[in-house]
Amino acid sequence: MTELLEIQDLAVEFVTPIGRVQAVNGISYSVAEGEVVAVVGESGSGKSVSAQATLGLIPQPPGKITSGKIRFRGENLLELDDEAIRQVRGQRVAMIFQEPMTSLNPVLSIGRQLTEAMRLHLGLSKAEADARGIELLSLVGIPDPDRRLVQYPHQFSGGMRQRVMIAMALACEPELIIADEPTTALDVTIQAQILELMKDLSARLGVALIIITHNLGVVARYAHRVNVMYAGRIVERGNADAIYGNPAHPYTVGLLNSVPRMDKPRGSPLEPIPGNPPDPANLAPGCAFAPRCRFATERCVQEVPDFVELADGHAAACFEIEAVRREAAE
Repeated sequence: MTELLEIQDLAVEFVTPIGRVQAVNGISYSVAEGEVVAVVGESGSGKSVSAQATLGLIPQPPGKITSGKIRFRGENLLELDDEAIRQVRGQRVAMIFQEPMTSLNPVLSIGRQLTEAMRLHLGLSKAEADARGIELLSLVGIPDPDRRLVQYPHQFSGGMRQRVMIAMALACEPELIIADEPTTALDVTIQAQILELMKDLSARLGVALIIITHNLGVVARYAHRVNVMYAGRIVERGNADAIYGNPAHPYTVGLLNSVPRMDKPRGSPLEPIPGNPPDPANLAPGCAFAPRCRFATERCVQEVPDFVELADGHAAACFEIEAVRREAAE
């Protein structure tokens, strides 16, 4: 498959009253045409910051991209000026934000917000943009779309507002959509509907999709590849089958054990990850997960592990992969 997006050694920091916070610390991954890639981790792991950096949405100051390249179709987005990145944002790469009610303007109609990008990027007339807006609302499963087009965000349910956000992301026929926690504010049934909708649209329209989430269970049936992030770094990566079937990093194992699974006996207790995520402004040397890891050794406390390539693109940054897998097999 042709690589659409390539992120190489991306690092982002923020200057705060308590010092410099390394939100993203040298991550690398890629997305191929039409592929669904998941970025998974706890809150504060750097998932959303890495996505915002892709579209030039990091506020500077206090934020700053200190290293790395973000190549889209071979072009480094970090080298573009403000006008050039605006031509990419929305038209070629779109983003679905976490909470639609804070992303939609409450005083503008859905139609106004949905058609604005089409008129700006595609040069459509108002009538053409309205017709396209009705088509998009229908595509994402909103009934009576011509009437809905003139309504306001407060007249939509949470699930319907998220469908509007998906329609807005699709408006200019982008090649890549970044979905940042797209189902966090929704109940379980609506979560499933939204994820199925995004997967179906990705397959039908050939749009690549990055799903950012804290829940490994959410992406089990949707992602081709998975990147697991912790404390600003990717600690495990690979295809979804390998990550779920044979995890190699203790943090990935912890995430899997903390959500209900159909392949375990009914009533099996969930196992929360002990401790708390590290303070990004005061990271200790060595592996950031070591204070919470039952496999940690003295080496883990002193050194940052490199990736160990396992098989078929599956890799983990851990010194104790054999111990992790041996326990999982018992």
